[in-house]
Amino acid sequence: MKISSQFDSGNIVVKAAQNPLDIQLEIQKDHESDFFQWFHFRLETQQDQLHKINISNLENSAYPEGWDNYQAVASYDRQTWFRLPTSYENGTLTIECEPECSHLYIAYFAPYSYERHLDLVYWAQGHEICEIETLGQTLDNRDMTVLRIGEPAEDKKNIWITARQHPGETMAEWFAEGLLHKLLDDEDSHAAALLSKAVFYIVPNMNPDGSVRGHLRTNAKGVNLNREWQTPTMENSPEVFLVREKMFSTGVDMFLDIHGDEALPYNFVAGSEGIPSYDDKMKSLEESFKSALLTITPEFQDEFGYDKDEPGKANLTVGSCWVAEEFKCLSYTIEMPFKDNINLPDADYGWSDRRSYSFGQDTLAAIVNVVDELR
Repeated sequence: MKISSQFDSGNIVVKAAQNPLDIQLEIQKDHESDFFQWFHFRLETQQDQLHKINISNLENSAYPEGWDNYQAVASYDRQTWFRLPTSYENGTLTIECEPECSHLYIAYFAPYSYERHLDLVYWAQGHEICEIETLGQTLDNRDMTVLRIGEPAEDKKNIWITARQHPGETMAEWFAEGLLHKLLDDEDSHAAALLSKAVFYIVPNMNPDGSVRGHLRTNAKGVNLNREWQTPTMENSPEVFLVREKMFSTGVDMFLDIHGDEALPYNFVAGSEGIPSYDDKMKSLEESFKSALLTITPEFQDEFGYDKDEPGKANLTVGSCWVAEEFKCLSYTIEMPFKDNINLPDADYGWSDRRSYSFGQDTLAAIVNVVDELR
């Protein structure tokens, strides 16, 4: 029996792996950080035998409440990810499986590899209306890439979408993939309607270094990018610094920042009610967008989510709040669950890569409802 994590986004520490009924593991912290929650490893073993995998020390993880009612995902082919029986008690997550093949991948959520990221970016480039721009390099010398979709014009809105500031929130890039596939479908009516009125700037992965390193929340230097938007630097957070500079050059009329939430089993949005310049127009745009999304998909709801910030009390280091205040525009953080969507549960797959992909397409359709009013 062997457990390995020496691959893209791999993360696990093996404490004991002799007895298949008592495998003992821990999660490695993000580099130069105390954050940890993401895991991704491969189990090589005898098939059709019960295994009990214990991941301990989770009372000290980034979001201990995220383990309640959570189920790990697994795959034989790294394409289809299904849920495994999982329980949590006294700081230990116990995953049970009887592998049907000798090799099984197990992860916190369906991984989105850096190679798939590159495939997505260069697939997009093959479309006439899409251009790739390399904004600069990360601390590990990976490209920071933005896709521009549509032809800029004075009368067109500038819509920015970023995903995966927190690298372990892989559902965000699955969302971005779905959205891009719809936006670049030349037979899609929503895409045609939007591209006649707007140009899209899409960053499918804001944190490629953390993604490859198997981090939950930070970049190569242990920095949480979604607390860097007021004062980013090339030394600590080049990812945010470079994207902000590009935003200044294009302007922003709408911003969506795509994330995943460990604890809440819902899809929801977090707005900018607490920014100093929040006004009736912003509120109206937010309500119109949410109303459209509620109509388009039952995967979305607006009853459960984060507490709204009090007026003037927003954290302007957070991406969606900083953009809303700086550009006086509609700006939302979109959150998806690591668990299942409790309103539409799926015992076999839970909230999944495929549902994240579809939610990205539904969200694009909802933008049609507000695009005329953005500026």
